[in-house]
Amino acid sequence: MLREALALWRGPAFADLDPVHGAPLEERRLAALEDRIEADLRCGGHQGVIPELGELVQRHPLRERLRGQLMRALRADGRPAEALVLYEETRRLLADELGADPSPELAALHRSLLRGAPSTPPPPPAAPARQAGTGTAAAPLPGKLTSFVGRDGDLAEVRALLAAARLVTLLGPGGAGKSRLAVELAREHRDAVLVELAPLGPGADLARAVLAALGVRDGALLGAAALGASDEPDPLARLVAVLADRPALLVLDNCEHVVGEAAALAERLLSACPAVRVLATSREPLAITPEHLWPVRPLTPSDARTLFTDRAKAVRPGFTPGEPVERICAALDGLPLAIELAAARMRTHEAGELAERLAGQGRFSLRGSRTAEARHQTLRAVVAWSWELLTEPEQAMAMRLTVFSGGATAAAAAAVCGLPEHLLDSLADKSLLEVAGGRYRMLETIRAFCADRLGEEAATFRRAHAAYFLALAEEGDPRLRGAEQLPWLARFAADHDNLQAALRWAVEQGEVALGMRLLAAQTFSLWMRGMRTVPAKAAAALLEAAGPRPDPALGDAYLLTLLTAASGRRELWERHKDGAETMIAADGLRNPVLTCLWPMVTSASVDPAVTIALIRRGERGPDAWEQAATRLIWAYPRMAAGEFAAAEADLTAALQGFRGLGERWGSAMTLDALAWLASTCGDEATALARTEEAITLAEQLGAEEDLADHYCNRGDYRIRLDLAGARADYERAAELAGRTGGAILPAALRGLGDVAVREGDLARARELYEEALRRSDPVWVKTSGNMARLLVGLGRLAAAEGDPAGARASYLRAIESTVTSGALSESVRAIEALAVLAFDDDPAAAATLLGAAVAIRGIDVPEDEHVAGLPGRLREALGEQAYAAARRAGARLSHREALMLAGVPAEVIDASPLHFLDDFPLQAPA
Repeated sequence: MLREALALWRGPAFADLDPVHGAPLEERRLAALEDRIEADLRCGGHQGVIPELGELVQRHPLRERLRGQLMRALRADGRPAEALVLYEETRRLLADELGADPSPELAALHRSLLRGAPSTPPPPPAAPARQAGTGTAAAPLPGKLTSFVGRDGDLAEVRALLAAARLVTLLGPGGAGKSRLAVELAREHRDAVLVELAPLGPGADLARAVLAALGVRDGALLGAAALGASDEPDPLARLVAVLADRPALLVLDNCEHVVGEAAALAERLLSACPAVRVLATSREPLAITPEHLWPVRPLTPSDARTLFTDRAKAVRPGFTPGEPVERICAALDGLPLAIELAAARMRTHEAGELAERLAGQGRFSLRGSRTAEARHQTLRAVVAWSWELLTEPEQAMAMRLTVFSGGATAAAAAAVCGLPEHLLDSLADKSLLEVAGGRYRMLETIRAFCADRLGEEAATFRRAHAAYFLALAEEGDPRLRGAEQLPWLARFAADHDNLQAALRWAVEQGEVALGMRLLAAQTFSLWMRGMRTVPAKAAAALLEAAGPRPDPALGDAYLLTLLTAASGRRELWERHKDGAETMIAADGLRNPVLTCLWPMVTSASVDPAVTIALIRRGERGPDAWEQAATRLIWAYPRMAAGEFAAAEADLTAALQGFRGLGERWGSAMTLDALAWLASTCGDEATALARTEEAITLAEQLGAEEDLADHYCNRGDYRIRLDLAGARADYERAAELAGRTGGAILPAALRGLGDVAVREGDLARARELYEEALRRSDPVWVKTSGNMARLLVGLGRLAAAEGDPAGARASYLRAIESTVTSGALSESVRAIEALAVLAFDDDPAAAATLLGAAVAIRGIDVPEDEHVAGLPGRLREALGEQAYAAARRAGARLSHREALMLAGVPAEVIDASPLHFLDDFPLQAPA
């Protein structure tokens, strides 16, 4: 039927009349054509549609359904490699043209191709078009709710200015329309990121606000540096790393109250990130050298009249402007916000009455302070006039709402303000509030006016605000560890500004217990969202207020505050460590997150007995999530000690526990560990399958840096069998890591270097390896394995270039990096590479080193491909018995002996966290 219907179509729709009206029909025809191709595919007609699909994809390159159909047809035709190449081409095109990722359906098809499994044909999409700006890298720009009047000239001029200058500041008073102009300009740039500074207070960390707007997480799931190992990454340094090679237009909105910090940030970014441009809005200049100013002036009389009429018709259909409108606009000096507020009054007033009010006749004279700037007087007058028209309950609601930061739901506003919800709709009707996504927000100018009137009552309602969000966070925290994880993560994200504002207020008021409870209740959500260091300053202030001998009643709230504040700050940890250990021994802990985070953050920096006692208590406790977390924690020292069977049992139990709860974060961590374990034991198929599952969960959590890590791992697991697929994984990881500025970028570059080696391009490989080395942080747990792989790669290049001494030094550095980080199993490749070097001079030593690699790994698996021919050559050189004896001798060595045989100095071994294993009881948990 589709084929018959399509056969009736002739030529472009309405080509001779109005092509614009033909566009919907053309779209429907194309959708019908896709449906017909779908029917062909389901009936086995894949061969006949491949040429047709190829042509259609060329004509409609951004239509994902066509591309997915072509991928399926290629797979059905026995050409899966071409389908994978097409997916990678599609991914790049969508990123370049739309700033978007492939749809979930296309991504699922890609995963099924990688697994070699058939996929279920997707249903026809409800909305075939993709909109620009839907990528996951940054928060979307605000939706366009109303028309944009009278700024065509400004748009053109500032557009040209931005093309020539890297810093443009839109200058003008509150209500002049700076923010709206900036957003309209940003819509023209795929790389634009809006950073709203209005909610921030003086001294705020602007770099962290930009990172949040970019969607950058603090770190990967296991990416926290151990206490004392290194400083926590500086947010500004990380932001520079994110934007170093990334084109971006940063829109810094409302800079006036943090103008010094905004100027410093803009100057640093512009000097360090050549592809970054900044568009700022402010009531005063940033006053730095590269700044170009554009004054946002009042609307012309005709544009002001048009704006008033447009907004008045929205509340009074059929409104016809007359002479009073001109007087109203003149009285308001053409300020857009003032005009919009006045037009909103047309629902209940006549234009002549409004004009008289604004003319300052009699008791309606509402001009502001005579000493204030003229336009600010006028805007304040309009807000004051709008205020006068409110009922007393509406005024009370407007004042009390100012304690919120980032908006509020109706339920939150009613609870904190103690007033009925219907008042919110009344304020929205009168243009005092904006409503979007079920949340009510005040424009900053109106918020400042209303806050001035709250006066002494502010403390009462700020306390109510803090109490409400403490209750919300404490209700949501346990639900983050179960099937409600995603919706509650969204709730924590929506009220992030409110939670941080409540925490800041508690710190300012010296409310230690309230502040620590607020921080503890949101710790897990911040970890999952990659924002664990956001409250670090507040946490440090709370610790100082609590003193070195804290109230035992603070319990795990104190300990979670310590972990937040002291990560990477050894001096802070030393001042509070005794109090922390005493509190753990007191056995008054309730939050299961502590059991998971304590060993992750403190690593080997504390008395192992304290950590073991905490974990033991967790495994015996009643909380199912905590029990699963302890099994995951036990697995890491087992893997480090080579006890792979026991580690797999722990990880399997942990995964079952997390899955039984519907919890994704712990599941992703466990799957990542299981994938590494399978790969280490030579089971790449299982490693790939586990990584696929982890990728899916990381996508659901929006964890971009974790996604980058998983893609890198998948590249490592498939590089020997599918070089093109591995390259695509490393490139995808590099793209994601480049957006987040995290520690995974060196791993992606190293992986691309490995690909270059296999392709015979050693010069390119060296270039990639050296760039990866320059960007690496060798002490981070998550990246220590990559550092070892990277140094082994450099060593192999040196060996290939005839530099055995350089190769040996690089291999030894690789081993020492694993000893320093505690990731000992990652040293095996370097030890085996040393065996290859030793063959010519001492075959017996080479055989012993191969055995030492087995001792470190804890299991005898087929040798790495780079040493696959070495055992045969050793048998020829030594004889079977001598070879077997030497290898057996190496396999019987302790870890310490194996490391010393490889050349690691004893003092390096003794200074490593590996001593922790000596104190860690590795018997199975009870």
